[in-house]
Amino acid sequence: KIRGYRIELGEIETVLASHESIGAAAVVVRGEVAGEKRLAAYVVAADEERAVSAGELRAYLRERLPEYMVPAAFVTMKALPLTPNGKVDRRALPAEGAAAGGEEFVAPRTPVEQALADIWRDVLGVSRVGVNDNFFDLGGHSLLATRVLSNVRRLFRLELPLRVLFEAHTVAELALAIIPYETQPGQAERIARVLQKLKGISAEEVKRELQRKRRERESR
Repeated sequence: KIRGYRIELGEIETVLASHESIGAAAVVVRGEVAGEKRLAAYVVAADEERAVSAGELRAYLRERLPEYMVPAAFVTMKALPLTPNGKVDRRALPAEGAAAGGEEFVAPRTPVEQALADIWRDVLGVSRVGVNDNFFDLGGHSLLATRVLSNVRRLFRLELPLRVLFEAHTVAELALAIIPYETQPGQAERIARVLQKLKGISAEEVKRELQRKRRERESR
């Protein structure tokens, strides 16, 4: 069961395999991410010349299956691993780090985009997030959107309505969408730059730096 619903993995695999661009498919349940289990689909393209996107596969499944049976992640493989008996070796399937046939990966370009990508990666449980990756194509849904917005609000000290993430589906879009909610110009950028500097500093060094700044304030 996932989110209270009983899932038939074979049914999802059958529908996936019926897509004209899919030659083979396997669906597994992955361990809990953000407090819940996830479905991950592994697909082999029927024609290597034509890659199929995660968004296309997700839309195809949504037309034929209830929402709770649509996998959160899609991974394209050249071939599915098999056991000596010729069955899919589900234990040999790799971690679902990337969506199938998605947009070319574009790494975060600014401190704000990096901070937002880190939040998405932690909440969604994926290995990396590009600035053009769609939140919902990476497996996001309304519950996870609430968690992302909570982290963004706390990190950047902003009052953001939930609709922001539903209107800004990518990291690049969200980085721009939060600007009107800043109480001071450049607020998010300054916080993100500080976070970027702290990444390479040990906890002890952070403690010493905070103590130094405290002494400076007290001496003024």
